Amino acid sequence: MADLKPMEMGEVLDGAFTLYRRHFGLFLRLSVAVMWLPVALAVYLRLRFAGSGPEQMIGAIQDHLLTGILVVLFVAVAYTLAGLLLTAGSIHIISASYLGRQPTLGEALSLGASRILPLFLVAVGKGLLIFMIGIAGAVGVGILAALGKVVGTAVSVLLVLAASCTLIWFVVYVACGYGLTTPVIVLEELSSSFDAFGRSWELTRTFKLKLLGLAVIAYLIANFVPSAFVGGVGAYAALANPSLQPAVIVVSALLPIVLAPILPCVFTLLYYDLRVRREGFDLQLLGQQLGIV
Repeated sequence: MADLKPMEMGEVLDGAFTLYRRHFGLFLRLSVAVMWLPVALAVYLRLRFAGSGPEQMIGAIQDHLLTGILVVLFVAVAYTLAGLLLTAGSIHIISASYLGRQPTLGEALSLGASRILPLFLVAVGKGLLIFMIGIAGAVGVGILAALGKVVGTAVSVLLVLAASCTLIWFVVYVACGYGLTTPVIVLEELSSSFDAFGRSWELTRTFKLKLLGLAVIAYLIANFVPSAFVGGVGAYAALANPSLQPAVIVVSALLPIVLAPILPCVFTLLYYDLRVRREGFDLQLLGQQLGIV
């Protein structure tokens, strides 16, 4: 069983990538098992409109507006559910690894399936909350912009800039506060799934900046940089040889499947780190609750 202790940001990242490398095969099988459908749909849609110009795409959307909306909604829901299953399964793999047990794909999928409804409800609730904050803030910024005729253009511009920066900060602050709802739902017994909001907020108290830093660094390493590199190489290859465009689309769609478990690894280790700091986290007790030990 691993010896849990408080970790600095670098240690969290190093631990996450170590776990990812150690269980790469299992993470890959888990990703393929839960992500194949939404990725296949996304690849099909991209290939379907690969050679279409803007006018053709607009025409297709106008001719099949309702169908298009339903397809986009279905793909979005499929991606959300697959991402939640992947995250829950990854959390199980990490927990079992810390407890000295060899995790299995079946156990990871079983745990993810058992938590999928509360995970989905909380994800929707979190998304709606952040969306409403953004809308309310945008309305406030618009009101300040309209005051330009009263207070003058220069003052209005300064107010709008200050309000916009404040809105962005507040949205990020709230998102960081609720950034650990998924590990909380998977790893703790809650009377209501929405209790995860308060629990995550308490765990991240005074550590929201650490969560933001880890999220940004992990996203850059595991998503943005590889995707930008593959996208750049793919765009060059497609321009040099247009017949390669379908292969480029497929490769760029498969890359997220391989790298997707990295972010759950980072957030799970951060969850453990914050519980150790605040509560003297007992991993053995967690293993008993999850039925791992």
